[in-house]
Amino acid sequence: MRLERFLDELGSAALRDALGAEAPAVVRATADAKHGDFQLNGVLPLAKQLKKAPRDLATPVAAALGKSEAIEKAEVAGPGFVNLTLRPEWLAARLDEDLRDVARDGVPAVERAQRIVVDFSSPNIAKQMHVGHLRSTIIGASIIALLRYAGHEVIGDNHLGDWGTQFGMLIAGMRHFGSEDALATDAIGELERIYRLASERGKADPKFGDEARAELAKLQSGDPESRAMWERFVATTRVALDAVYARLGVTFEEWLGESAYDAMLPGVVAMLLEKGIAREDDGAICVFFDDVPELAKVETPFIVRKRDGAFMYPTTDVATLVYRRDHFHADRSIYVVDVRQGLHFKQLFAVGRKLGMTMRLEHIGFGTVLGDDGKPLKTRDGKVITLASLLDEAEARAATRIREEGLEVPEEEILSVSRAVGIGAVKYADLRQNRLSDYQFDWDKMISFKGNAGPYLQYAYARVGSIFRKGALDPATASGPLLLVAPEELALAKQLARFGDVVHDAAESCEPHRVCDHLFSIARLFSSFYEACPVLKADDAGTRASRIALCWLTQRQLGRGLALLGLSTIDKM
Repeated sequence: MRLERFLDELGSAALRDALGAEAPAVVRATADAKHGDFQLNGVLPLAKQLKKAPRDLATPVAAALGKSEAIEKAEVAGPGFVNLTLRPEWLAARLDEDLRDVARDGVPAVERAQRIVVDFSSPNIAKQMHVGHLRSTIIGASIIALLRYAGHEVIGDNHLGDWGTQFGMLIAGMRHFGSEDALATDAIGELERIYRLASERGKADPKFGDEARAELAKLQSGDPESRAMWERFVATTRVALDAVYARLGVTFEEWLGESAYDAMLPGVVAMLLEKGIAREDDGAICVFFDDVPELAKVETPFIVRKRDGAFMYPTTDVATLVYRRDHFHADRSIYVVDVRQGLHFKQLFAVGRKLGMTMRLEHIGFGTVLGDDGKPLKTRDGKVITLASLLDEAEARAATRIREEGLEVPEEEILSVSRAVGIGAVKYADLRQNRLSDYQFDWDKMISFKGNAGPYLQYAYARVGSIFRKGALDPATASGPLLLVAPEELALAKQLARFGDVVHDAAESCEPHRVCDHLFSIARLFSSFYEACPVLKADDAGTRASRIALCWLTQRQLGRGLALLGLSTIDKM
């Protein structure tokens, strides 16, 4: 069920029936339950249009809404709002439907499914993944899960940095400084060492710089030996990348790095010139945006070919747009990249529009992970933290916290549970933020079984499950019907009923934090319900069956929501 959508439609019908007006109802959840469950705000803008007092218009709208079986009470409030309180019996019937919908928990699929490409993570070959890749990887994976659950066809693409001038340096460096043994045992560490030495030599020795450029030219022209070395660099890096992605539970349908589009680049530049989108400027080929007010005064040009004939990463990005349109036939292309790349994507999307693309293009930006000092998170000696070491520490801290809390986790299971808790804590701490915001990395708040943290929600899931274990019940047999009598039952039920809207809104806006907020509210409301309303020792069979069903819905929604965020559930803690 999409509750807010239903109420929007109900409100629009009331505006039409009561006022003869076709207008959006603008229904939103109230901030304070004292004012009802939802608030219809559409009367106020309509009052300006009709030149009548808002409260005079709101009164017949409230009367029309009060006739619905879904509405227990519709009251005019403030300057012309209509506060709505749901009828408990109607709400219970809707949740009974969700209870039976085990496959989707009452979340309907979109009416029109789209094919969507999500470009995320995108590390560079020959380098370790570091904390800077954390947000793109975690946010991108959750966006994909949300879009798929909403009913879309989604292609996750890891657009690797696997081409360019650095590979000339690496090939030349491998010949001068490389160790085959080190490459076999610690490929990433060896490649990073080689690149550092090659960069230093290139600055001090012009002849070495010439050699590196010559190696790059050989690679780009298809020289078999150079190509073989490059393929080895890519393959060894993939082993390290796959290990990190396996720990994070992240997968991709495509690994189309920059190299995948190399053959397209001359054609892309020719196309832009032919269509008059690009022109020569001081020997370089650039796109200017004199006809785009937002970009007209930007000094940074969109260069697609340098004076020396070399192509740029904007050229590759245009080729990627063309490929996703022509090969994937994508309706929508999403780029999960930090906000500092905002200008580049504005220019890229403007080029896409000039090419006549109808594919919806979105830059899903995000802020920076900060340390205690308010600066980008690094080690104490100023080095960038590798993602693998961050996950190692998360697992170790989770194991310590599990023991400190005295949770019901056998010693032989602490390793697997701490892995789920630690990595889940890192993911949730990231996803619960509004993605555009910077956030401060805080281990104590992150790995906590209290408050808005991943371990708390995993514990809440296990806590609900303990009810079924204590009662020797198979939750799948919970059938209700729901009887929403106690205030705590009703409050929990109203939050559960919002799940469909939360999933669709989070998917469409690419904002996983909406799911985090919903799950945290469920966990808190369930805690209040559990304290106030006996389940296994309920007064009568009907109440007991209803509360067991409410517990089953709660656990299913917590589990589904955690999965959409990429967190594992734990049955017993």
